[in-house]
Amino acid sequence: MELFTIITILVVVSAIFAYINERVVKLPYTIGAMVITIVMSLVLTIMGWLDASLTNPLKELITEIDFGTVLMEIMLSFLLFAGAMHTNFDQLKVQRGPILAFATFGVITSTMLIGGLMYYVFQAFGQPVNFIHCLLFGALISPTDPIAVLGILKQAGVPKKLETKIVGESLFNDGIGVVVFLTLYEIANIGVEHISIQEIGLLLLEEVAGGILLGLAMGYVAYRLMRSIDDYSVEVLITIAIVMGGYQLASYLHFSGPLAVVVAGLLVGHDTVRDKGMSEMTELYIDKFWETTDGLLNGILFVLIGLEILIIPFEKSFLILGLIAIPIALMARFVALSIPIKLYREKLDFIPYTNTIMTWGGLRGGISIALALSLLPEMNKDLIVTMTYVVVLFSIIIQGLSIGRVVNFFMAKSKSKTNSIS
Repeated sequence: MELFTIITILVVVSAIFAYINERVVKLPYTIGAMVITIVMSLVLTIMGWLDASLTNPLKELITEIDFGTVLMEIMLSFLLFAGAMHTNFDQLKVQRGPILAFATFGVITSTMLIGGLMYYVFQAFGQPVNFIHCLLFGALISPTDPIAVLGILKQAGVPKKLETKIVGESLFNDGIGVVVFLTLYEIANIGVEHISIQEIGLLLLEEVAGGILLGLAMGYVAYRLMRSIDDYSVEVLITIAIVMGGYQLASYLHFSGPLAVVVAGLLVGHDTVRDKGMSEMTELYIDKFWETTDGLLNGILFVLIGLEILIIPFEKSFLILGLIAIPIALMARFVALSIPIKLYREKLDFIPYTNTIMTWGGLRGGISIALALSLLPEMNKDLIVTMTYVVVLFSIIIQGLSIGRVVNFFMAKSKSKTNSIS
């Protein structure tokens, strides 16, 4: 099937499901689109059991779509840039210490905890999975997904300071998580005995530092170009070129593309750049363009996640292991956040129960699935893909739908405790 035909089908399906959600289901946009798709996929799966010819064309369509490539090389750069551009830079600057600690120490700690615990769980269930492959699962499931987080927190009523921590962490730990995953992937692919600690350190430094520096350069170039003209259509085009060209350049230089576009988006969205580099008309059009792009790609992404159910091999033992991985992933995140929160509690104003709310509000999404799908068959791909899918579905649907109530519960609990003390 031609690429344009596939894109057309996805856009049309996304639009139909978004309309149904807005008129009937009335869930948050990203969750609603995915829930409707999952229901449709389950119905189609049952139909396929009765008559395979009914669903084979659709399965062939989904098989033709390389989910990992579509998300990681096409959609991710746009989604991260849009999210970063609308993040409060001043609040992010104030909270930079804990955010960076969450995104680095938190991701690495969570990766090790999840990988170590799942290694013993696999052994207990008679699934001999190599430790390095367990760490790969830990790396791909540890980062919270800014694509899922951004869309849901807007409607959850999370306090602004806490929202900045969660969103800022998710924007950066996404890039760090991908770097950690790729490093472990390289080790698993060529063998632990063929790579040294120094090589691992240099690889991490090159990816992270290179991505940040490239992002700073891209943001500055965008600012200088936009400041020299006053034409909103050209300036929108400049932001698109920065995202697409910068992400490709990062890949060519072996830098972290996600970190590069996040940093560039933060700079382009900064008040100073807006005031000096954009007219009111340009600012309006750039904001509306990236909001629309964000909504369109989010819709397509979550429809794709739902449709993947049709081709994922759901074995009973894999599903059970996926369910076990849910509390392990939540526990690992809680522990990984605890130390940075304790270190910065006195310096910065943390609202009560920050760790609990951030643990529940750290949603996993399409990035985890894309990384899982990029594994080689000998890396226990089918098992890890199924487990990842179970954790992601629980995260987006259960955690995503309940985060508002969780926040309200702990805010009320905090107020009652304060009143009783006073």
